[in-house]
Amino acid sequence: MLLKDHKDLKAAITAIPPKEKDKLLLRLIAKDKVLTEHLHFKLLENETDLEERAVLLTEEIDESISALLKLKKHTSKDAMTAFRKLNGRVNHHYKVTKDPNTEVELRLHLLNIVPLDYNESVFSPLAKFNERLKTYYLRTALALYKKYIKLHEDLQYDLKDEFNAILAKLGEQRLTKAAREIGLPEEI
Repeated sequence: MLLKDHKDLKAAITAIPPKEKDKLLLRLIAKDKVLTEHLHFKLLENETDLEERAVLLTEEIDESISALLKLKKHTSKDAMTAFRKLNGRVNHHYKVTKDPNTEVELRLHLLNIVPLDYNESVFSPLAKFNERLKTYYLRTALALYKKYIKLHEDLQYDLKDEFNAILAKLGEQRLTKAAREIGLPEEI
């Protein structure tokens, strides 16, 4: 049920006394964790808090990838699990802050440090995870590119080298052809 489809409900809601409306609003907000966090950010935090959130998330990304690389025998499955978890953390950051600039910066950082160089044998059960990891990486890079081109020109210029490092990483993994097929450029 969408509110826009029910004009009479919308009118009834606006007619509710302010105290009762506040109670209902608080109950609704309490049911959605992301909305609660977004409102907290929007109403009670400022630009320095946004920077602090980005720094903390960057540190979390660095620590997770470092822990992955310290494993005695880490596999593409381990990398895929860590990559998805960290990508989800960046998504959550964006849902809370609604800041596309820090989202792009965080995702660029993640794509630059996540390992892709796994050479599991075709006969290994882990070979399928190697392909899934590379496919997921390509899709994430494409989604990031679409957001990158919407940024302000100055920010694009500042992040150009980092994005080119991702494109070079695709070339090192022999994914250049696949990257061109989905619409990623050779260089920015």
